[in-house]
Amino acid sequence: MPPPSSELTAKAKALSSPLRWRILRLCLHEPRTNKALARLLQMNAGTMHHHVQALVDVGFLAAEEPRVGARGAKEIPYRATGMTWHGSEAPLVGPVLVQTFLQEIQGVQPSDLDIGRLGVRLSPEDRAELDRRTVELMEWLRTRDSPDGDPTSFMIATHPDVQQR
Repeated sequence: MPPPSSELTAKAKALSSPLRWRILRLCLHEPRTNKALARLLQMNAGTMHHHVQALVDVGFLAAEEPRVGARGAKEIPYRATGMTWHGSEAPLVGPVLVQTFLQEIQGVQPSDLDIGRLGVRLSPEDRAELDRRTVELMEWLRTRDSPDGDPTSFMIATHPDVQQR
């Protein structure tokens, strides 16, 4: 049974910013505090707290055990929960993910960016097969996550080629 529309609306709102997607990515493999996230994303810690709390409120981030920081202050590390989100649940999320991708690759050396582009004409059956295999590939990659591995991001986008219509 799908979640209530109010829950979907809250989740969509929480993910309406590339910054929040970047926070989730940074907290995926290791927990990070507001202070650490603010430093990594070059932001004010108070503003970061607002964004982190929005993600906690809908279950995309979870607080871990508080700890004492370098100056004796209480720090709360946050970790991404791994909650999945599909475009069918929030059709407007696609453009935000593209913006997030563009922000995340800033500073990546061109030689470190593998990218391809292809235009094809697919029957409805072949398009359905592409969608199925894409989901299958992403799930396979997710199950290969290795603590010793190099952090790698992966994005696939398919769209109708409106220029050709």
